[in-house]
Amino acid sequence: MQTRWMQRAFLLIGAAGLASAMACAQTDLAGSLYGAFNGATSSEGTAQSPSNAAGVLLEVRHISKPYFGYEGTYAYNRANQGYSLSLNPVCPTSGCSITTGSISAAAHEVTADYIASVKIKLTGFRPFALAGGGLLLDVPSSGQETVCNSTTLICTQSSISTSTSTKPLFVYGAGLDWGLLPHIGLRLQYRGNLYKVPDMTNLFTSSSAFTRTAQPMIGIYIRL
Repeated sequence: MQTRWMQRAFLLIGAAGLASAMACAQTDLAGSLYGAFNGATSSEGTAQSPSNAAGVLLEVRHISKPYFGYEGTYAYNRANQGYSLSLNPVCPTSGCSITTGSISAAAHEVTADYIASVKIKLTGFRPFALAGGGLLLDVPSSGQETVCNSTTLICTQSSISTSTSTKPLFVYGAGLDWGLLPHIGLRLQYRGNLYKVPDMTNLFTSSSAFTRTAQPMIGIYIRL
């Protein structure tokens, strides 16, 4: 009889713990708009200048009891690239050829991140920090080469071959969830991506430089 009561007590305690964990857990879907701000790089004789662009981020996030969780994300933005020689050639009086390149491309980013967060009671605020990794796929749609004579300034243009660039990336960031309604809130966050510059053409020497993309963003989350 005593063993049976002990078993029932353990079952009740376990059920209560599970219910408490489920009550404290949070699963949500979110969509955010962001600006992708990129830095120019110069390495191995090639200067690469990516354009800044607007983008969209989709998130599936689960916060476990009490402070930790994880998420999966997908992001998209335009990722046009400009190429030029970072070393100035010594030109004769007749001039020399200066070659530049431009590629129109789209960036697709997929990541898996760990989340650390804490809910501030009676305020509706939940600050969080994140770190993770994933893949960055730069998919070109067209490429163009421009060759200009440094003296006559006469230029010719032609198409160049391109290929998709796939690079691993490290992502980090922090932000704030602000609960506006019981299941809907505002998400403010900053995310940073660290990765090697994309290599989408053989026209210029491949660069091994690392670059960083800053992504301040604002969005809406829906708690399930």
